[in-house]
Amino acid sequence: MATYLDHIVAAHRQAAAADGRRPAAVREAAERAAEDGPARGFRAALAADHTAGHLAVVAEIKRRSPSKGDLAADLVAGRVAEAYAEGGAAALSVLTDTEFFGGSPGDLREARSACEQPVLRKDFTVVEADVYDARAMGADAVLLIVAALDDRELADFRALGAELGLDVLVEAHDEREVERALEAGADLVGVNQRDLATFEVDTARAVRVAPEIPDGVVRVAESGVRGPDDARVLAAAGYHAVLVGESLVTDGDRAAAVAALRAARAPAPG
Repeated sequence: MATYLDHIVAAHRQAAAADGRRPAAVREAAERAAEDGPARGFRAALAADHTAGHLAVVAEIKRRSPSKGDLAADLVAGRVAEAYAEGGAAALSVLTDTEFFGGSPGDLREARSACEQPVLRKDFTVVEADVYDARAMGADAVLLIVAALDDRELADFRALGAELGLDVLVEAHDEREVERALEAGADLVGVNQRDLATFEVDTARAVRVAPEIPDGVVRVAESGVRGPDDARVLAAAGYHAVLVGESLVTDGDRAAAVAALRAARAPAPG
């Protein structure tokens, strides 16, 4: 039976196969963006906030999800970015997938223009053109999902991202996928607590997998972070950062919600 991930990745691979753009033109657009200036350091921003004593927050701009439907369908990306920045987010994540998540490259451009934080292009990278497109649209980092790629693709796309000046967040779901991420050269690893096959969340997953990620690798826990209590558990497990979408984008005070997560590394009062 096809899973959520299978369905989404198949759609992206089909779209990539139908892409009629000249490869040289795709590459040149990314190179022009790189010439306009360096990317903002995504990995460095997370590490710096952690070093300063905080749990770094990657705050996500997300309109909807396949499992939950609309979350904030009418959000204004720039205003959400401003609220996240006000709350102290170290970085932003912006969904650019349109069909399944309701996002767009326009959301990423608008969000990045509204703040000084580095921005991750959150999407399903399946071909080299996706990495080039991330740089061309202004992203500072690109996502690679281990479960969606073979070993050669992981290594090649990670190297291409680095060549273009992008940080590369390599997302794993279990110990074997962490091993594959490290073999591909990842120095920024996310552990997604959401099973992309079923979209169910296992809140113990990131804690279980954390010991497999060596020192020197920036560790990011993703999904299932509903508030400071969840964040404290992940901080105690050794994560430098949390990537949080649903609970932030649906909060009535997004700035305060980010600030509460960021403070979760501090000892609980009393």
